[in-house]
Amino acid sequence: MYAKSMQKTARSVGLKAEIYQEPASISEVELLSLIDRLNEQASVFGILSMMPLPRHLNSQRIIDCIDPKKDVDGLTDVNIAHLYTGRPGFVPCTPRAVIAILDYYHISLSGKDVAIIGRSNVVGKPLAQLCLNRNATVTHCHTRTKDLKAVCRRADLVIAAAGKAGLVTGDMIKPGAVVIDVGINRVDGKTVGDVVFDEVAAQAGAVTPVPGGVGAVTTMMVLENVVCGIARTETIL
Repeated sequence: MYAKSMQKTARSVGLKAEIYQEPASISEVELLSLIDRLNEQASVFGILSMMPLPRHLNSQRIIDCIDPKKDVDGLTDVNIAHLYTGRPGFVPCTPRAVIAILDYYHISLSGKDVAIIGRSNVVGKPLAQLCLNRNATVTHCHTRTKDLKAVCRRADLVIAAAGKAGLVTGDMIKPGAVVIDVGINRVDGKTVGDVVFDEVAAQAGAVTPVPGGVGAVTTMMVLENVVCGIARTETIL
């Protein structure tokens, strides 16, 4: 569903997007071979692999097979390393979407206390680095964090990215704080985030919804990376 939605959005802005829907039984060798072919095609400016992959496939090996210059999701080891060392490269799109939302609403991170819940390689870890780059003081929370409520109550910005519905409740948020909900969960046939929205909205100065929040912006960040990839190639030519 996400792939088709992204394809539709890409086409709406004039980009050609193709979905390669391979059988779940595809071997790692076959999938790597497909990516190699796409890497070699000059007409391809962006490649991303929908997650999660079947369990018999090594997800990071598949991601790292993508040419870093075409890694529009920003998840290859090369692009992640560039993020941490300050070199140019594609930044993971969901963390970048969070920063884009904050920028759009002129919410500065400098000197602010930020609590990030979730330490995945896709969202939590790179997002912490992006916040540090903006001079925030970051507390990175996870399943072993003691007294998560107290940590969040101190924060000017709470970012929920744990993938656990109902994790962040109203009593965990100090009045006026900003809350970004990155979680995507299915509960009773509905898509919900990690935040109990109505409770948190009553306390927070601002909170993003799910759906219609970070996810929508993430799609645009992917497409923007594709456009940047095209521009870089044309500059080289």
